[in-house]
Amino acid sequence: MKKFQQTRLTVFKSVCAALALTGCAVVSNAAHAADADNGKRLSDSHNCAACHGAKLNTPVSPEYPKLAGQHADYTYWALRQYQMGTGNPHLGRNNAIMQAQVQSLSQSDMKDIAAYIESLKGDLVLKK
Repeated sequence: MKKFQQTRLTVFKSVCAALALTGCAVVSNAAHAADADNGKRLSDSHNCAACHGAKLNTPVSPEYPKLAGQHADYTYWALRQYQMGTGNPHLGRNNAIMQAQVQSLSQSDMKDIAAYIESLKGDLVLKK
């Protein structure tokens, strides 16, 4: 019986190690997949500066956020939430302008835009 438990523990550890390696590979591929240059082109073509201002750091209204320097993960998820809309109130964001802006974007496009936004110098500060 003790040998069975040792074998089961060994198999469990092997499976956990394999899953950890797979997860690291997926995360590293996702991190390297974003193209900030394409993100800039997409940002320009979708006219993000019309609301978020020059270099996405000077919004035309206090209602609109400063984007420059925002973490890519946060920006990507916000864009996805606008794309999901109010179909799922637990996940979606409700803003008609942003929902219209992101409907034609792929997830890859949104990652590129997020990488571009993160690369910009901005006034956002982290509170410590």
